[in-house]
Parts: sequence; C-alpha cells; structure tokens
Amino acid sequence: MPNHQEPKIITGNANPTLGKAVSRRLSMHRGMNVGLVDARVERFNDGEIFVEVFENVRGEDMFILQSTSNPANDNLMELLIMTDALRRSSAARITAVVPYFGYARQDRRTKARTPITAKLVANMMVSAGIERVLTMDLHAAQIQGFFDIPVDNLYASPVFSLDVKHKFKGKLDNVTVVSPDVGGVARARELATRVGCALAIVDKRREKAGEVAEMTVIGDVTDQICIIVDDMVDTAGTLCKAAETLLNAGAKEVHAYITHGVLSGPAIERVTNSVMKSLVITDSIEPTEATKAAKNIRIVPTAPIFAQAILNIWHGTSVSSLFDPESLEPIYDGMYS
Repeated sequence: MPNHQEPKIITGNANPTLGKAVSRRLSMHRGMNVGLVDARVERFNDGEIFVEVFENVRGEDMFILQSTSNPANDNLMELLIMTDALRRSSAARITAVVPYFGYARQDRRTKARTPITAKLVANMMVSAGIERVLTMDLHAAQIQGFFDIPVDNLYASPVFSLDVKHKFKGKLDNVTVVSPDVGGVARARELATRVGCALAIVDKRREKAGEVAEMTVIGDVTDQICIIVDDMVDTAGTLCKAAETLLNAGAKEVHAYITHGVLSGPAIERVTNSVMKSLVITDSIEPTEATKAAKNIRIVPTAPIFAQAILNIWHGTSVSSLFDPESLEPIYDGMYS
C-alpha cells in the first residue's frame, strides 16, 4: 500500500462531535491539520440517504467514523452508503470506526425462528466494501468472528481504570467493583484487577423478559464504595435496581461505569432520581442535551484512544498495545494528573 501523508477521516451524522475531537487529536499527534474529509450526508424528502464526497480520495487510507446508535437503521445505512461512495472513488482501504456497534445484542438465536442480526449486519458491512472494523466494547466478543475481515475491539476498562484511580484516590482499599450479572464477570474482573480492588456480583433472576424479579448480591459489600461495570445502559431499570440492592446489602455508596450510554426512554430520569452517586459513560454515542445536563451523569472522552488506534492501524503497528497502562496513560496525559 502506498505511504500517504495522513490518514483521512470522514464522519456521518451519528456522532459528529466525536469525529471532530478525533480529528483534533490526530492533528495534534501529526503536528499538522488532519481535518475531516469534506462531504455531505443528507436525506431526500422521502428519507433516502445521499452521500457526496468533495475531496479526492483515490488511493487513500480512509476511516469512516460512525456509531450505529439510535436511529440505528439510518446510521447503519449512512455507514454503508459512505463506504460505497468511497469504494467507487477508488479509496485504497476503508476502515469502519464504529464506537458503538448496534444490533450487537442480537448475537445468537435465543429461541426458535429468531434472527442473528449482528451476523447480518457484519455481512452487509463486508459486502459494502469495508476492509477493517475498529470498535469498542462489543456486547458479545464472538461478534468479531462474524466478520471475515480484521476487527479491533478496544476496551473502555483501561480508560475507566485511570478515572477510578483519580476519582477515588486514597479510597481504593474501600472500593469494590460489581458486575450487574453473571455474564459480565469477566469485564468487571478486568477493571478490578487494573484498579487492585475486590469483586462482587449482583445475581438477577427474571420471571419474564424485561422484568427483574429478584436480585442477590454475591460477595461482601458492607461499607464499600461499589462501582457497577457494564458495557451498555439502555433504559437503566436494572442498573438503578442493582444500585438499590447494593445499598440494602450495606454498601456505603454506589457509582457506575458503563461504556455505551444508550439511555433510551425514561433512563435519564431514572438515573437522576436513583440512589447512584454518579454514572460515568463514554461519548461512543453522541450524548443528548438532557444527558449532558443530568447532575449525576459524567462523560469520559474516547477521542484520545480512538485517534491513537487509528494512527496505529495506519502505521501498521499494534492496537492491543493500547490496553497497557504504559501506552494509555500518556494519551490521557493532563486529564488524570
């Protein structure tokens, strides 16, 4: 592949704020302006999506930054159509940077006659011409195997660990990381190991889908600062109930660190009125004004880690090196000093 002067970034309408932040970070790293590719992504009156790229991208290493968050179908189609436009414009390579991968919860057949939509989405992305995917905290790790192209799955845990060490400095002996269900134990254990604190689990039992009948705390959380860790928060019903359960089990206070702030329906109101001291999310999904105004919701930026990952892919160097504190801390230098 030709050695181009700079990586080229293009963004859709899903998360333009993150796209601009990544562009600024790349400009800082490169010591020159790495602006977003000039393009328009708009809709006709009937809702059809139209893309036009105004710059020459022939032979370029292109990165499309687009979360497939709400509205998931529109944002997914934007990603596919942008890919087609770049491929027909003779881009050398197209990498999809998808901070939040929609449809990831449909990763297996839970009952008869149901789809595996995550696999369908993977097929569409590859067919459109995407040659590599960069994402963060996939809901199910096996989705990487749905693609026949390289998939780099970043983790928010290293970033969260920096934040936890900063916010709870001097109190880490009294911190316990909590998984909100048995399936998330590996994610919670990773953060607990990085921070060097204890681990607990909230075991939930459902009588029917969408309703949590009973929650039980596995582990001692008496007088502990509990940090619930998960990959996404949607309506926040389970999260808020888990926080109440922990307080009833003797916890001193409860915080939550969750990668993707879907926050649909009554979620923000629930979190605001909940017993949680704070909910920390990333900007993998464009935060709404209500989210930014919520008194106990805080947003951690992902632009530093995504910009560095894009540079590593462009240079052909290791992306997994960003999982090490020695590599990550300089990227967030100044934020947690």
